[in-house]
Amino acid sequence: MRRGAITRTSVLKTIEEHDETGREAFLSKYGFGEARSYVLVHEGREYDSKAIAGVAHKWDQGRALTSGEFSGGKEHAAAWLKRLGFQVKIKE
Repeated sequence: MRRGAITRTSVLKTIEEHDETGREAFLSKYGFGEARSYVLVHEGREYDSKAIAGVAHKWDQGRALTSGEFSGGKEHAAAWLKRLGFQVKIKE
């Protein structure tokens, strides 16, 4: 299993799950905290980039990554999302 092997489709599915579940429940379900440095911006809404990238992993690789398995910064989650064409910005 390759970490970071996510697709645009898996990220969109994860955003949909996040929106249906609600932010607090989504983060709690998968064991993530609020973004510290980077947020994913999609259709005018901000999302916790590390949580979205980690959970997107389950659609392509069979299981979500845990928070401790990768970083949320420009080396991992933010870079993966940018590579897929998503907007990622420094959290204000």
